[in-house]
Amino acid sequence: MPRDNKTPLIQKIAKQAHITFKGWKPSASGDNKLFAEQQGELVSLVTAVRAADLKIAPRKSNSSTGAAELQSPPVTYMHICETEVFSMGVFLLRSGASIPLHDHPGMNGMLKVLYGKVSVRCFDKLENNLSVGSAPPQLEPPLALYQTSSLRRSVLRSVVELSETSGPCLLTPLRDNLHQIDTVEGPAAFLDILAPPYNPDDGRDCHYYKVLQTVSQGGPEGKSNEEQQGEEKEKEEETWLLEIPQPDDFWCGGNRTQALQSLSDLRDCRDSILIFIYKETEFSTH
Repeated sequence: MPRDNKTPLIQKIAKQAHITFKGWKPSASGDNKLFAEQQGELVSLVTAVRAADLKIAPRKSNSSTGAAELQSPPVTYMHICETEVFSMGVFLLRSGASIPLHDHPGMNGMLKVLYGKVSVRCFDKLENNLSVGSAPPQLEPPLALYQTSSLRRSVLRSVVELSETSGPCLLTPLRDNLHQIDTVEGPAAFLDILAPPYNPDDGRDCHYYKVLQTVSQGGPEGKSNEEQQGEEKEKEEETWLLEIPQPDDFWCGGNRTQALQSLSDLRDCRDSILIFIYKETEFSTH
């Protein structure tokens, strides 16, 4: 298909994201063969994307701009496109920057590193949170009584390091839905797809969390260190999270200089996906 070969990869990704997630319902994704096939095609396209496809590259450090760098956002966002079905953009993280632990209520997501390296810690909430009148867990430091209503029982699913050669990191409404993203040894950037997008009016607002430490009870008696370590590897680590306001040291801005370098391609991508959706909607009504 010669014509398709001329289509920029980012436009192919946007179109496939729309195809994959249109009409998606949480209850149907687990055993929906068609959804799995469409998601597999999207994963293949996202795996192939590189920073050069979006004409982005790490900013060169300049010692004379140190003060200005400290005043700039630790994380910037390049918007590509957003529909009712999905949103897509690029996050650019300064060296040493972190996106705090946060959730994606009722949402699917894909994260693909474009340059640099990031560490991603994934958690999931567990259903049986602290009930009214029950004793809170022993935490260090202890929580104030009013904070117990913001406690969330959770499980640490995974901790992975991702680079531009890694495949995408996936999240679903039920698996790996909370994550924290930290840069490793320098700046990083990643493509981010969320379906459906954040929308507080539809119950999809972003919430931030802090991992709490429980008072150590000591290891099981009569077991060697190797036996204990083996058991720990077999079970996922349960922990408690505290819902908190957005941390003061985290904010996300827009990088106008970086965005202008990719403006033409991103505009073409937005126009392409909107035309594609319009034609598809028009076809389905006939």
